Amino acid sequence: MESKELEILQILEKNSRLDIETIAKMTQLKEEEVKKIINKLEEDKVILGYSTLIDWHKVSDNHGVTAMIDVKVTPLRGVGFDKVAERIYKFPEVKAVYLMSGTYDLSVSIEEKTMAEVAEFVSEKLSALDSVVSTTTHFILKKYKHDGVVIDGEQEDKRIVVSP
Repeated sequence: MESKELEILQILEKNSRLDIETIAKMTQLKEEEVKKIINKLEEDKVILGYSTLIDWHKVSDNHGVTAMIDVKVTPLRGVGFDKVAERIYKFPEVKAVYLMSGTYDLSVSIEEKTMAEVAEFVSEKLSALDSVVSTTTHFILKKYKHDGVVIDGEQEDKRIVVSP
Protein backbone atom coordinates (compact mmCIF):
# COMPACT_ATOMS: atom_id res chain seq x y z
CA MET A 1 0.00 0.00 0.00
CA GLU A 2 1.30 3.42 -0.92
CA SER A 3 2.19 6.00 1.72
CA LYS A 4 -0.52 8.44 0.54
CA GLU A 5 -3.15 5.71 0.87
CA LEU A 6 -1.98 5.03 4.42
CA GLU A 7 -2.00 8.74 5.20
CA ILE A 8 -5.58 9.08 3.95
CA LEU A 9 -6.65 6.04 5.96
CA GLN A 10 -5.15 7.52 9.12
CA ILE A 11 -6.90 10.84 8.49
CA LEU A 12 -10.27 9.16 7.89
CA GLU A 13 -9.88 6.93 10.93
CA LYS A 14 -9.56 10.03 13.14
CA ASN A 15 -12.37 11.97 11.42
CA SER A 16 -14.38 10.38 8.61
CA ARG A 17 -16.45 13.56 8.20
CA LEU A 18 -13.62 15.55 6.66
CA ASP A 19 -14.41 16.71 3.15
CA ILE A 20 -12.28 15.84 0.11
CA GLU A 21 -10.92 19.39 -0.13
CA THR A 22 -9.56 19.29 3.43
CA ILE A 23 -8.04 15.84 2.97
CA ALA A 24 -6.41 17.02 -0.26
CA LYS A 25 -4.81 19.95 1.56
CA MET A 26 -3.63 17.73 4.41
CA THR A 27 -2.02 15.22 2.04
CA GLN A 28 -0.85 17.77 -0.54
CA LEU A 29 -2.76 15.93 -3.28
CA LYS A 30 -5.31 17.12 -5.80
CA GLU A 31 -8.95 16.57 -4.90
CA GLU A 32 -9.42 14.18 -7.84
CA GLU A 33 -6.50 12.05 -6.61
CA VAL A 34 -8.00 11.86 -3.12
CA LYS A 35 -11.41 10.85 -4.53
CA LYS A 36 -9.75 8.17 -6.66
CA ILE A 37 -7.77 6.77 -3.70
CA ILE A 38 -10.82 6.70 -1.41
CA ASN A 39 -12.97 5.04 -4.08
CA LYS A 40 -10.27 2.40 -4.62
CA LEU A 41 -9.97 1.75 -0.87
CA GLU A 42 -13.76 1.34 -0.65
CA GLU A 43 -13.88 -0.98 -3.67
CA ASP A 44 -11.01 -3.09 -2.27
CA LYS A 45 -12.93 -3.29 1.04
CA VAL A 46 -10.09 -1.66 2.96
CA ILE A 47 -12.59 1.00 4.03
CA LEU A 48 -15.56 -1.06 5.22
CA GLY A 49 -17.82 1.78 6.29
CA TYR A 50 -18.08 5.02 8.21
CA SER A 51 -19.51 5.15 11.70
CA THR A 52 -20.52 7.67 14.32
CA LEU A 53 -19.61 7.25 17.98
CA ILE A 54 -22.58 8.22 20.16
CA ASP A 55 -22.70 8.58 23.93
CA TRP A 56 -26.07 6.85 24.33
CA HIS A 57 -26.27 7.72 28.03
CA LYS A 58 -26.90 11.32 27.00
CA VAL A 59 -29.87 10.30 24.85
CA SER A 60 -33.12 10.18 26.80
CA ASP A 61 -35.17 6.99 26.72
CA ASN A 62 -32.09 4.90 25.96
CA HIS A 63 -31.27 2.47 28.69
CA GLY A 64 -29.75 -0.33 26.66
CA VAL A 65 -27.36 -3.00 27.88
CA THR A 66 -24.06 -3.95 26.28
CA ALA A 67 -22.63 -7.37 27.06
CA MET A 68 -19.32 -9.00 26.26
CA ILE A 69 -19.66 -12.77 26.07
CA ASP A 70 -16.64 -15.05 26.21
CA VAL A 71 -17.36 -18.21 24.24
CA LYS A 72 -15.51 -21.53 24.28
CA VAL A 73 -16.20 -23.53 21.13
CA THR A 74 -15.23 -26.73 19.41
CA PRO A 75 -13.74 -25.71 16.05
CA LEU A 76 -15.24 -27.35 12.97
CA ARG A 77 -13.04 -29.74 11.01
CA GLY A 78 -11.51 -28.11 7.95
CA VAL A 79 -12.70 -24.56 8.69
CA GLY A 80 -11.62 -24.01 12.30
CA PHE A 81 -13.30 -21.16 14.11
CA ASP A 82 -14.36 -19.22 11.01
CA LYS A 83 -17.69 -20.98 10.36
CA VAL A 84 -18.63 -20.88 14.04
CA ALA A 85 -17.85 -17.15 14.17
CA GLU A 86 -19.88 -16.63 10.98
CA ARG A 87 -22.93 -18.34 12.49
CA ILE A 88 -22.63 -16.12 15.55
CA TYR A 89 -22.11 -12.79 13.76
CA LYS A 90 -25.20 -13.38 11.61
CA PHE A 91 -27.44 -12.84 14.65
CA PRO A 92 -28.76 -9.24 14.48
CA GLU A 93 -28.01 -8.63 18.18
CA VAL A 94 -24.30 -9.24 17.63
CA LYS A 95 -22.23 -6.08 17.16
CA ALA A 96 -18.76 -7.69 17.07
CA VAL A 97 -17.03 -11.09 17.16
CA TYR A 98 -13.32 -11.58 17.78
CA LEU A 99 -11.09 -14.67 17.79
CA MET A 100 -9.16 -14.55 21.06
CA SER A 101 -6.18 -16.21 22.64
CA GLY A 102 -6.46 -17.53 26.17
CA THR A 103 -9.15 -19.45 28.00
CA TYR A 104 -11.98 -18.59 25.62
CA ASP A 105 -11.95 -18.79 21.83
CA LEU A 106 -14.36 -16.04 20.80
CA SER A 107 -15.43 -12.73 22.30
CA VAL A 108 -18.92 -11.62 21.28
CA SER A 109 -20.32 -8.13 21.86
CA ILE A 110 -24.09 -7.66 21.84
CA GLU A 111 -26.50 -4.83 22.59
CA GLU A 112 -30.02 -5.33 23.91
CA LYS A 113 -32.62 -3.30 25.78
CA THR A 114 -32.55 -5.39 28.97
CA MET A 115 -30.38 -7.90 30.81
CA ALA A 116 -33.20 -10.41 30.36
CA GLU A 117 -32.91 -10.07 26.58
CA VAL A 118 -29.16 -10.70 26.82
CA ALA A 119 -29.85 -13.78 28.93
CA GLU A 120 -32.41 -14.98 26.39
CA PHE A 121 -29.91 -14.51 23.53
CA VAL A 122 -27.22 -16.47 25.39
CA SER A 123 -29.49 -19.31 26.48
CA GLU A 124 -31.69 -19.72 23.41
CA LYS A 125 -29.45 -18.72 20.50
CA LEU A 126 -25.76 -18.74 21.40
CA SER A 127 -25.61 -21.73 23.75
CA ALA A 128 -27.89 -23.70 21.44
CA LEU A 129 -25.21 -23.81 18.72
CA ASP A 130 -23.62 -27.26 18.44
CA SER A 131 -20.05 -25.95 18.57
CA VAL A 132 -20.54 -23.81 21.69
CA VAL A 133 -19.11 -25.53 24.77
CA SER A 134 -19.49 -22.73 27.36
CA THR A 135 -20.05 -19.00 27.79
CA THR A 136 -19.30 -16.30 30.33
CA THR A 137 -21.23 -13.04 30.13
CA HIS A 138 -19.91 -9.66 31.28
CA PHE A 139 -22.08 -6.52 31.33
CA ILE A 140 -20.58 -3.13 30.47
CA LEU A 141 -21.38 -0.82 33.37
CA LYS A 142 -19.75 2.35 32.03
CA LYS A 143 -17.67 3.29 29.00
CA TYR A 144 -14.67 5.51 29.61
CA LYS A 145 -13.01 5.28 26.20
CA HIS A 146 -14.21 3.69 22.96
CA ASP A 147 -12.41 3.51 19.60
CA GLY A 148 -9.77 5.91 20.90
CA VAL A 149 -12.33 8.52 22.00
CA VAL A 150 -12.72 9.46 25.67
CA ILE A 151 -16.39 9.36 26.60
CA ASP A 152 -17.51 12.38 28.64
CA GLY A 153 -13.90 13.26 29.48
CA GLU A 154 -14.80 16.82 30.46
CA GLN A 155 -15.97 15.89 33.93
CA GLU A 156 -13.90 17.48 36.65
CA ASP A 157 -12.50 15.41 39.47
CA LYS A 158 -14.43 16.85 42.41
CA ARG A 159 -12.51 15.01 45.10
CA ILE A 160 -10.59 17.06 47.61
CA VAL A 161 -6.84 16.90 47.11
CA VAL A 162 -5.19 15.32 50.11
CA SER A 163 -1.45 15.52 50.43
CA PRO A 164 0.89 14.41 53.20
